[in-house]
Amino acid sequence: MPKAPAQPSGPPPDKKSSSGFAAVLEEIAAMLLLVGQAARASVTRPFVWRDEFIEQTFLIIRRCFIPVVISTTFFGLGAPGLQGGNITYILGTVDRLGAFFVMASVREFAPWINGMVIAGVGGTAICADLGARKVRQELDALAVLGMDPVRTIVVPRFLALGLVTALMNLVAIVFGLVGGWLAAVPIFGDTSAGYLATFGSNFTMPDLLGSVIKTSLFGFIVAVVCCYKGMTVKGGAEGVGRAVNQAVVLSFVGIWAFNFVFTTTMLAAFPQTGNLS
Repeated sequence: MPKAPAQPSGPPPDKKSSSGFAAVLEEIAAMLLLVGQAARASVTRPFVWRDEFIEQTFLIIRRCFIPVVISTTFFGLGAPGLQGGNITYILGTVDRLGAFFVMASVREFAPWINGMVIAGVGGTAICADLGARKVRQELDALAVLGMDPVRTIVVPRFLALGLVTALMNLVAIVFGLVGGWLAAVPIFGDTSAGYLATFGSNFTMPDLLGSVIKTSLFGFIVAVVCCYKGMTVKGGAEGVGRAVNQAVVLSFVGIWAFNFVFTTTMLAAFPQTGNLS
């Protein structure tokens, strides 16, 4: 009796996952290409994006200012403020809570919350706007008229998000410190002078510059993801909603990954910023 042919020992290759991985690589490459096109268009004539850049800057500030203030104040009070204050209270060193907020607010907490808010509020609005234009074929109409959509639409939003995220980071730092003060002084009995003194003695310029640069790059990450997703929408109104959801998730992942790499690099380059006294 003839033997049955031997079956392969391993599972068959998953073609769906392979094609999915290839699609992810294609999207990353397309986003990098969009970054290059936007960077080139922003420094070459004609500078048709200037008026739109100013309008988008004020629009993003108006949308994101109050969410950033509320988020950083209450998260500053809740997570690093109450939890960090409780630990310092147990150890009898409540006056060191200000030093802790150099790391919690300036270096990590405020930039991260700021990036999340900008992505969730400003980025989604941009993605939805561009997606709606794509569905209505407005972007195709611009190309037919000889206008570059990257120069007229992407560049102003790209620059506006990079600028606004850095500016809003300063607001986030201030209100994050306010949240820490609400925990340190009224709740744990520290003095305002002690809180600010320990903060000031540990605060360094690399901390501030690193925070501003990092958040500006957060804005560029959000901009390229949201603009790309908005300009490649398929499937009508349902596709716009799907693109917005994907843009938020990808922006969050990009911010988390870049934050880890940037902070690790900064601490290696400026080790004194990691010492709290």
